[in-house]
Amino acid sequence: MPTSRERLIDAAFALFDERGFEETTVDDVAERAGVGRTTFFRAFKSKEDVIFPDHAVVLGAIRDRLASATDATAPVAVTEAARLVLLHYLGEGDRARIRYRLTRSVPTLQAREVASQRQYQQAFRTFVHEWLGGTAETELRAELMANAVVTAHNHVLRRWLRGQIGTAAAQSEFHEAMAEVLRLYGSAAGGTGGHETAVVVLRTSRPLDEVLPALREAVGGSAEG
Repeated sequence: MPTSRERLIDAAFALFDERGFEETTVDDVAERAGVGRTTFFRAFKSKEDVIFPDHAVVLGAIRDRLASATDATAPVAVTEAARLVLLHYLGEGDRARIRYRLTRSVPTLQAREVASQRQYQQAFRTFVHEWLGGTAETELRAELMANAVVTAHNHVLRRWLRGQIGTAAAQSEFHEAMAEVLRLYGSAAGGTGGHETAVVVLRTSRPLDEVLPALREAVGGSAEG
């Protein structure tokens, strides 16, 4: 049997879709759910909170998944953490589509959605920055990658919300989009302090013992021959 909180969420989304967000009152939602006004405010602080009932839970799941990663599994963790958000929306079905319509037409809800996305983005940025070495030199790369993760996710999600693709296609397109993000920004492994080693392959007719000293000087090392 649904809890009073679940009944309130269902009632709110139905009424917002039927009448509009501004035209629906807290009393309307409580009456449709079969509970009192006091019960509504025990579950939610405002009408806006009903639109984003699981944001804190999803954000916590993202952080938990990222926190469990190692340097070697960081790319997989980033993909799986972003996928958690996509799966949450896909699982909501029509409720997610109602939210999409509302956030496009109600400025206060749009601002709330943007703020939520920034929290997701910050979680990815913090993780990626540490993964790439946590130095000043990796801050921009981490910011770019976090932006790209959210952008890739939103691109696929919007196509699903608009009915342009089905659920299976959304998951497939998401994996392709994340593969592109990792190709562009995720090639550097963590634990290197932000430094990368370049390997250069040359063709030359000069003897090896003449070439090695120049190579050692170029890479700043003293590799064994």
